[in-house]
Amino acid sequence: MKQMMTLEVNGEMHELLVDKDATLLKVLREQLGLNGPKRGCDSGGCGCCTVHIDGKAVYSCLCYALAYDGAKVTTAEGLSSGEELHPLQSAFIETGAVQCGYCTCGMMMSAKQLLDDCPHPDEEQIRQGISGNLCRCTGYAKIVDAVKLAAEG
Repeated sequence: MKQMMTLEVNGEMHELLVDKDATLLKVLREQLGLNGPKRGCDSGGCGCCTVHIDGKAVYSCLCYALAYDGAKVTTAEGLSSGEELHPLQSAFIETGAVQCGYCTCGMMMSAKQLLDDCPHPDEEQIRQGISGNLCRCTGYAKIVDAVKLAAEG
């Protein structure tokens, strides 16, 4: 059974016919064609599906889409402003924190939440802020460097 819902995703309104058991991750990827949030563990353990719902970072694999009817969703694709990258996106590129890229978008969304809550975090706060996201490539050092760089300005 499907139901209509409305989502504002990255500043665009969408009316969607959604399966009652569809996750927000599934809707974002399969119905809206967004590739930023990735499907990883489907249990909230890896963080690669992290998005913001109404300004708060959440694992979209754990969210039933219909529970967020009318919500404002931001994915990594929505961080940039036109052709201008968000400082986090630029910092991830500059520091080389994007090796395989699988965790990158979720990592950026968690880091954005951290910087929204704590604009000038120290290294311990950064590591805590991204602790819900797994990376198998970088060893986290470059990611921490990227968040520090973004926080500097």
